[in-house]
Amino acid sequence: MASTSRPRVLVIAEAANPEWVSVPLVGWSLARALSEVARVHLVTQVRNRDAILRAGLREGTDFTAIDSEALAAPAWRVAQALRMGEGKGWTMIQALNALSYPWFERLVWRRFGSEITRGDWDIVHRVTPLSPTVPSPLAAKVARTGTPFLLGPLNGGVPWPRAFDAERRREREWLSYLRGAYRALPGRDATLRHATAILAGSRHTASEIPARHAHKVVWLPENGIDPERFGTAQTPPSGGPLVACFVGRLVPYKGPDMLLEAALPLLQAGRMRLEIVGDGPMMDTLRAAAPVGDAVTFHGWRPHADVQRVLGRAHLFAFPSIREFGGGAVLEAMALGVPPLVVDYAGPGELVDDRTGYTVPLTDRAGIVAAMRARLTALADDRSGLAARGAAGRERVSRHFTWQAKARQIATLYDWALTEAGDTPPPTLLSL
Repeated sequence: MASTSRPRVLVIAEAANPEWVSVPLVGWSLARALSEVARVHLVTQVRNRDAILRAGLREGTDFTAIDSEALAAPAWRVAQALRMGEGKGWTMIQALNALSYPWFERLVWRRFGSEITRGDWDIVHRVTPLSPTVPSPLAAKVARTGTPFLLGPLNGGVPWPRAFDAERRREREWLSYLRGAYRALPGRDATLRHATAILAGSRHTASEIPARHAHKVVWLPENGIDPERFGTAQTPPSGGPLVACFVGRLVPYKGPDMLLEAALPLLQAGRMRLEIVGDGPMMDTLRAAAPVGDAVTFHGWRPHADVQRVLGRAHLFAFPSIREFGGGAVLEAMALGVPPLVVDYAGPGELVDDRTGYTVPLTDRAGIVAAMRARLTALADDRSGLAARGAAGRERVSRHFTWQAKARQIATLYDWALTEAGDTPPPTLLSL
């Protein structure tokens, strides 16, 4: 029986860690925000236990740590060996996780199956893994109890642009050539069939859901903003050169080399400064290509607080990534009132429009460099439109993309799942 107040929600987030980044931080942040709109118990993997305890949660009351290391640890070691490089071969990591993850859910059911069957939980919501390639054996078991099962947000698998196949190989994404085979994985269709609603973190992911399940798909990008981490707007310099900032790993698909090439004439002429925050295998190449002097500053890796200070002083966030699933860095820039300049593809292309920033078409390398150079030159000549776009982006993030705002949006989905599922389509959570 559904609660008359806040619903009782068992949040399954195998990856949920307040001290890590990427998917674990998404899992943690969303689970904590959902606790403000529902009575949440977090179920996560044991490797996150110590960090969650340090964050102040009580084991057994607020969360349960499931020890699936018997399979998870060997799978991780194999994936690390096969990917052949830190930060590379992400598809390999996902493939090995897809093989070991069902053991985690089996242990979850062993611990919570009787409670779910008894009706102790109004909703079961699997938040992570985000990858749409990882099926959920829990979905069918929960559905048989009559308890709504929510899946997502799911995101990933954005196709590599054909013009950037060399970058795909440099990223050692060998398995990405075969990624489409996941549609035939055992359990995928059952997962989608038994889900009450499917949260899609991107338009691309939504498009990959088979048509027979499309009626229960809801679009909601998975990334969010913690205003305490990224929320203090600064005022960039009113005079001097245009200041652009890049934040991210220095790897081929993020495009820092394309940005540097596009900006080079402006940097050499003293009309632009470039702040690069991040590290990676391209660092030495980028340093060698940068003009002599202080036109380009390489900050390396910096804590979130330092990133905010550097990024917040820029006029523009320049981020020519050609394969970005979510675009968390784009939202962080918008939260600071810094308008983004991005390639109109995948996550960034869904978050940025001509009210909140600037986009260039996804073409080939030469086309992107030329379009970026044209936009940077125009902004160096006239930056009068930057402030309005920065303010619009900041307002959009505040309204739709803080974790608290996302939790409120999902709360409407919980209400629907408990009262109207089966009679009406799920509500639209985000319309921009």
